[in-house]
Amino acid sequence: MMPAQRIVHLLRTRPKGETVEVKGWVRTRRDSREFSFIEVNDGSCLANIQVLAGPLLDNFHSEIKQVSTGCSVHVTGRLVPSPAKGQEVEIHADTIRVVGWAGPDYPLQKKKHSFEFLRTITHLRPRTNSLGAVARLRSALSFAVHRFFQERGFVQIHTPIITTSDCEGAGEMFTVTAFDLDKPARNEQGRIDYQQDFFGRQAGLTVSGQLEAEVYAMALGNVYTFGPTFRAENSNTSRHLAEFWMIEPEMAFCDLDGDIRVAESLLKELVRTAREECEEDLALFSRFIDKNLPEKLAAVSDREFQRISYTDAVEELHRSKKTFSFPVEWGVDLQSEHERFLTEEIFKGPVVVTDYPKEIKPFYMRANDDGRTVAAMDILFPSIGEIVGGSQREERHDLLRQRLHAMAMKEEDYSWYLDLRRYGTVPHAGFGVGFERIVRFITGMANIREVIPFPRTPGSADF
Repeated sequence: MMPAQRIVHLLRTRPKGETVEVKGWVRTRRDSREFSFIEVNDGSCLANIQVLAGPLLDNFHSEIKQVSTGCSVHVTGRLVPSPAKGQEVEIHADTIRVVGWAGPDYPLQKKKHSFEFLRTITHLRPRTNSLGAVARLRSALSFAVHRFFQERGFVQIHTPIITTSDCEGAGEMFTVTAFDLDKPARNEQGRIDYQQDFFGRQAGLTVSGQLEAEVYAMALGNVYTFGPTFRAENSNTSRHLAEFWMIEPEMAFCDLDGDIRVAESLLKELVRTAREECEEDLALFSRFIDKNLPEKLAAVSDREFQRISYTDAVEELHRSKKTFSFPVEWGVDLQSEHERFLTEEIFKGPVVVTDYPKEIKPFYMRANDDGRTVAAMDILFPSIGEIVGGSQREERHDLLRQRLHAMAMKEEDYSWYLDLRRYGTVPHAGFGVGFERIVRFITGMANIREVIPFPRTPGSADF
């Protein structure tokens, strides 16, 4: 079967007078006394193409007049100028074959549906304008991520999805086991004996590919990983998922300042890609999701990010005299309400917060000379909060070892990580970007569950 022409190509090139072939799904059908006007969409773009069907078609009365929203069709005909407002061309059909019927119970009739309702039909929601636009934009951004790093000489690394290292040390890993859960092997103390499990030790789904990426950064220089990550965090918020995609570069011979510059350049590039390559879909989001979206995107791509230390940020929040749900004090991690206040009220744009207290950050971050803080950075965006988290990594063997002990982490579990500091250590840095948070910011979506095809959240794992 020959592939049909994509509607996006026909609308861009408009080969008037030529015979064209389109395969897609019916959005609407309306009838005049003699003709039927069928709007067809194939997912290649937001726009439909209008198909004019007349009574000379042999199945006009038996099939075409019965076509309804959701049916799939195969159309051939001539592309001609359209007299209708809002479209330059339309297809005058020579043949229309109904490939698949959709009855009156098809859930996506021509009316507005809430995103909450669409989550109950995840298998059909990509056929809507908004979720189809999200999918196309997500694809463009994914390609742009690889283009950004490849053009700068980074090497992509596929880090393991099943791991025995808890990068964040927060105990939020999903356990991977081959045990019969009704009767798992147990040791003499009655505890589950993971030495008898598939891997001979306890394993879980990765929370980050960072530690493994560092291995390759210490050999290849600049590397990145872009893949799925998992957090067993019982959080039902508009910004958290149990499964999401992370962009994680690691750079040898790099300090915190260099880390920030690469992260800022990446974010600007992704916003630029959306503005230049996804104009039609962005226009939909600006019209129906967030009317201030153009200004928000311009604030990222057209201005330098502001920088402030964690200590100064806490002082700014104190000076604001605002009452927060979570009180602000030095040594406590910034909450989403604090991050949004900094970006939306104080700086009115993206801001980079640096040098966090070491007690609230993971073991691998480089200790600053003040003994209180680490060379960490978070990039905060309006309406989102934290969108990037990174640091200069602790390259000094003895200090890293001390930090592991201070956090009651087993040195033998990270002997290989310590080896990187024993054999040819260098200053190095990296960061992690939650891909869905970027997509959410660029689309203006209120809930992160709308920007991933199949959201995984507490109590929800459809398909």
